[in-house]
Amino acid sequence: MRITRTRGLVAVGLASALALTACAAPAEETDGGTDLEIGAIDLAAAGCPANVKIATDWFPEAEHGHLYELVGPDPTFEATSEYSVTGPLMASGEYTGVDVTIVSGGSARPDFLQPDGMLYAEEDILLGYVGNDEAVVHSNTYPTIGIFAPLEKDPQMIMWDPATLTDVETIADLGEAGTSIRVFPGGYYIDYFTSSGVLSTEQIDSTYDGAPDVFVASGGTIAQQGFASAEPYIYENEISAWGKPVAFELINDAGYPKYAAVVSTKPENVTEYADCFAALVPVLQQAEVDYYADPAETNELILAAVEAYATFWVYSAAVADYSVETQLEIGLVSNGHDDIIGNVDPERVQALIDIATGMYADDAEKDIRTDLTVEDLFTDQFIDPSIGL
Repeated sequence: MRITRTRGLVAVGLASALALTACAAPAEETDGGTDLEIGAIDLAAAGCPANVKIATDWFPEAEHGHLYELVGPDPTFEATSEYSVTGPLMASGEYTGVDVTIVSGGSARPDFLQPDGMLYAEEDILLGYVGNDEAVVHSNTYPTIGIFAPLEKDPQMIMWDPATLTDVETIADLGEAGTSIRVFPGGYYIDYFTSSGVLSTEQIDSTYDGAPDVFVASGGTIAQQGFASAEPYIYENEISAWGKPVAFELINDAGYPKYAAVVSTKPENVTEYADCFAALVPVLQQAEVDYYADPAETNELILAAVEAYATFWVYSAAVADYSVETQLEIGLVSNGHDDIIGNVDPERVQALIDIATGMYADDAEKDIRTDLTVEDLFTDQFIDPSIGL
């Protein structure tokens, strides 16, 4: 779940306070046809749908760059029935015989339906972003299985003012200091920190709406959630009322071993689309490698999509550039525990299963399978072990 922004944030906060501007014009719309020649990888022949539709959990941003890297020439934008971009699906510059549509889900939708719910509500969606804590908590309601993990660490973090909170270096230090922490309601990671005693429930302020006003007005006396690949740059460079560095710790580094935005599907699709996924997942892996090697053109597409959608969501080229650099620098994107991009560490997934099932064991509102295994949440059968950063 992308919970660093909300609809309320930008309508009042970012759109006016930050005055960010998308820096590219949208591509011209076409009739969706193409006369491109199919290259070395033929996804149509592999049994993939004519349009591979993938749901993200937020509006276009650089954290999704690996998906937008797939989109080929003359993309079209939809901003009425949904926010999406469609174009020929490319593999390192070669056409694969099918199209790809990337649709903004989660809090980007009027109904806030998350990608796992979208997989069940809309038959044409084949894949969607699902954090593996969501996969655990929704394991009976919306069961999903991951086939490609683009992020090694969740960008989610807690940030604070190092000039004011001089003794704080970690999230645990915030707990010991009793510092008020502003968060969106419903975060499973916050439940973990409070249930494990790292933080107390009394210091959690769940009234955060995404706007920077309260954090700025506090003069550095409170902490706040955010994305490590966005907010540190935004607060220092694009919020003039703050204009200085923030410090932070990733929730992963503080003990919550989540894989975020895992490209996932309904369990039955693993069999039904096995041939498709065997061809598609290596394309996803290589697209991530290609994006981080040279993100400029794809970032232009991301900015063009933001502009074409013309919503409350605003995104600047400078933030996109910072995001790419930071993702690599602090290990949000990496090969992880081996030399392969897109797979997972089974021990980390098991640790997350243990955390989630343990802390919600007595929560009657959570419909969690009690017999979950790592294999229920992720399969690496389609991962090409030769592809890595």
